[in-house]
Amino acid sequence: MKRHTVLVLGPSREALSGVSTHVNLLFGSALAGEFDLVHFQVGSEGRREGPAARALRLVFGPLRLAAAIARRGARIVHINCSLNAKAFWRDLAHLAAAKLCGARVVFQKHGGELRAFAGEGLFARFVRAALGLADAIVVLSQAELRAWRAFLPGKRIAALPNCVDAAPYRWGRNRARRAREGGPLELIYLGRLVPAKGLDECLEAVKLETSRGAALRLTLAGSGSEEARLRRRTFELGLTRHVRFAGPAHGEHKAELLCQADVLLLPSYAEGLPYALLEGMAAGLAPVATPVGAIPDVITDGVHGLLVPPRDAEAIADAVARLANDRLALVRMGGAARERVAGHYSLERFAAGFAALYREVGQDDGNERNRRLDRGTAPGA
Repeated sequence: MKRHTVLVLGPSREALSGVSTHVNLLFGSALAGEFDLVHFQVGSEGRREGPAARALRLVFGPLRLAAAIARRGARIVHINCSLNAKAFWRDLAHLAAAKLCGARVVFQKHGGELRAFAGEGLFARFVRAALGLADAIVVLSQAELRAWRAFLPGKRIAALPNCVDAAPYRWGRNRARRAREGGPLELIYLGRLVPAKGLDECLEAVKLETSRGAALRLTLAGSGSEEARLRRRTFELGLTRHVRFAGPAHGEHKAELLCQADVLLLPSYAEGLPYALLEGMAAGLAPVATPVGAIPDVITDGVHGLLVPPRDAEAIADAVARLANDRLALVRMGGAARERVAGHYSLERFAAGFAALYREVGQDDGNERNRRLDRGTAPGA
């Protein structure tokens, strides 16, 4: 059987972002043995360009994609998109170009919430018609699967969650011994330092707990637009001895930071399925996270970690105190988290799901577009 060529649209593979991680996992998985995967860079991440260069890129991006489809003989175009205005309009042009070239399109939604973006009325009808051009849509959670099927009835839609390669984090099992020995509770946040990640609430929770006499430290690993303000806020709260900024973390540095921590803090206001969550759980950390996006599919409250309401510093502080005061529960949840990721969010399962989808879309003769892809269900459903 002829190997299909798949153009995978996403940011620079060198960029530090969830979508870049996702693209790299696609290329590093068994998919590359069955399909010819070709990266097609979109977006501003990983680029150094001024306003004029950016405008030219946006104008000529669809033409470049059309040329790449023709040159490579690409059968499938895999668009990785977040539901925000900038990404949607950019990738809608790519979707139209791919369809005009006769390619099959897999549209994968990462960040954003469908109803909040599309709203009601005329714009919702436009979004429905535009996304209806895709041959398959991929979402990350069971809740999203239900919402998208209601929005696009009859469309082929699959829930294929993110995954993680757990190998770099296996030595984090030594944490069980350290946790039983006591000592300061080591907290970590891993990701971009940007609004909507709940980082102000993290700092407020650390302030609450340290003022009550708790021994803990928080590491913020990442960079972003909020870094300078968060540094000032740390100083204002008198937390410079309890909070450190570790900078962007990847590769061995990221694995080392995670394996030195006990608890992952991820109190985001909105999420898809964050790779930081899966990586932290693979390292045996007990997560304290908000039940947004696909996170409730991964974490059972009190089993794999603790769920807290968004924008609630007191709830974060209470969860941290619970884990600090019950180290056996901390070890138990960390072990359950590691097993959860190893059993349901493995790279092998990730590759198998996308391989099945690519095969079906690539072989589609156009007469089966209204057939739903029911095999794509999230783990643990």
